[in-house]
Amino acid sequence: MAFTLDQYRLDGKVAIVTGAGGRGNSIGRAYALGLANAGAAVVVADLNQDGANAVAEEIKAAGGKAIGVRVDVSDEASAKAMAAAAIEAFGGVDILVNNAALMVDVSYDSIETVSLEAWNKAFAVNLTGALLCARAVAPSMRERGGGRIVNQTSGGAFPATSLNGISKLALVGLTTSLAKQWGKDGITCNAIAPGNVKSDAGKLLVPDDSPFIQFLQATCATRPRGEPDELVGALLLLCSPAGEWITGQTIHIDGGWVMRP
Repeated sequence: MAFTLDQYRLDGKVAIVTGAGGRGNSIGRAYALGLANAGAAVVVADLNQDGANAVAEEIKAAGGKAIGVRVDVSDEASAKAMAAAAIEAFGGVDILVNNAALMVDVSYDSIETVSLEAWNKAFAVNLTGALLCARAVAPSMRERGGGRIVNQTSGGAFPATSLNGISKLALVGLTTSLAKQWGKDGITCNAIAPGNVKSDAGKLLVPDDSPFIQFLQATCATRPRGEPDELVGALLLLCSPAGEWITGQTIHIDGGWVMRP
């Protein structure tokens, strides 16, 4: 069958986006709105219930379908409750975007001095949280003939030079493992590795006058910073029928900061 733009549509699909109700202009919010614009019903999941509800209301005001759900991705029972809420509201789960993560709040102490408490907390959210959410939705995806999982890693994992980068590089390993083990079930698993994004959290962590911005200016092939919306096109490819044959991959969206063969 010839390719058409309709293959990017998600009508009738149900998507969960974790970490989608956090700090204002966020990547999670952009993902949730993008999936809704493509026709999916969206479960906006976040530790911040009010934030999740606000993004869900924004989707509904534009004519889409959405609910806000509170979730602690590091807690197995909470992840299962999130999946159950999606099934109760919309009948199942087709898409999971593991966007929830510690970034601003993660420790940036040296690996020699970072506390084990900070280390374990970062991995509990950034890695184990993605695993728990994937396990929670997998039965529904299998019942519906397959699904799409997209994990949010980071350009800072290539190479990993901080606790955040280490946890995000480990997430790439989870991505390839899920892709390999669940592929025969029709479930694909890929990752998006953003560069420096001008989200509220990104600007808080890396202000405009940060020396790191000057480094990126000299390093990136094009622009050193992007907007949250600039990640949505890759997400729709990975979640839609257009990307059905893509799995186990990490897509870098960073203006040419990280280039891998």
